Amino acid sequence: MSRKKGIGLIVIVAVICSILSSFLTVLVLKNNLNLSSGSTQNQQIKINNDGKSTNVYKAVTEKAMPSVVGITTTVMSTDNMFSIPTESEGVGTGIVVDSNGYILTNSHVVSDGEAKTVNVLFNDGSTEKGEVHWYDSQLDLAIVKVNKTGLTPAELGDSDKVTTGDLAIAIGNPLGLDLQRTVTQGIISGLDRTIKTSQATMTGLIQTDASINSGNSGGPLLNESGEVIGINTAKTSEGESLGFAIPINQAKSIIESVIKNGSYEKVTLGIKGYDASTYASYAKSQGQQIATDEGVFVIESVEDSSAEKAGIKQGDIIVKLGDTKVTSMSDLTKCLYEYKSGDSTTIVVNRDGSEKQLKVKF
Repeated sequence: MSRKKGIGLIVIVAVICSILSSFLTVLVLKNNLNLSSGSTQNQQIKINNDGKSTNVYKAVTEKAMPSVVGITTTVMSTDNMFSIPTESEGVGTGIVVDSNGYILTNSHVVSDGEAKTVNVLFNDGSTEKGEVHWYDSQLDLAIVKVNKTGLTPAELGDSDKVTTGDLAIAIGNPLGLDLQRTVTQGIISGLDRTIKTSQATMTGLIQTDASINSGNSGGPLLNESGEVIGINTAKTSEGESLGFAIPINQAKSIIESVIKNGSYEKVTLGIKGYDASTYASYAKSQGQQIATDEGVFVIESVEDSSAEKAGIKQGDIIVKLGDTKVTSMSDLTKCLYEYKSGDSTTIVVNRDGSEKQLKVKF
């Protein structure tokens, strides 16, 4: 091959490489633009009439904020060395669930109905006195009523449709009203979680890494559509980004009844009991052992109650009600909200190591 032909071949190869390089560069740039566009779409950024961009977090906040309230309480306590009555203050958050003044919050925010005063601070800066219309310390839910109309109720979502990895946004008053209506964001980290608090074992909770602190209690956990999917209730002190919320579906029938009837009448089983896990620890300290540490250990069946008529005895451990497994008092309490007076179902107890099925009528 001549030297000229060799040089010509090198030039041709160089040109081809240059064209291929340019083509690949265009493909990469196009791909990056598509990725960027996809990311933007995932964040649902929109341009409003003023030419400003609004992402999903801002949109959710603007939608939900008018429905979020601050709650302050005063409580009388004699829990001191000299049993002298002292007054203490508490702060929490609530969610407007009806335009005529009904507000959903945690039971512990209103001291399980023992709060001396309850005051509600609204988004417009106004404050109204509140009255606790209903509460349940086992569910850690309460409904407060204020004498105010024309409120903006929150839109309630469907917590049964929540999946791990979904976007989650929390609004509340962490560390008091100085930081009121703080917005934090994260994802749904887990479902059907069980935690132990100072008061009870809570089951079926939504776990999120959206920051939740003291004062957030009773505030909303929201999805990307600005719908309430949970009521923030607790965080763990052992680790970071471990917050928990009560699924909103647990509260819907209660909210509806309280708004319609002024109260909610829950059926009762008629027992006195403890979490089997708690009683198992006590029994172990006494050198005793119980059949299982999951369920509700029955201390007493109240005379002439549904439990006594069904044949439930002291020492039985309730492990199932209807089709639902019972692992704690919290589970049992939630199960009872599925029934009304006159309903019948089966109840399974562990008696001396063997399971026994009984028929109970509420």
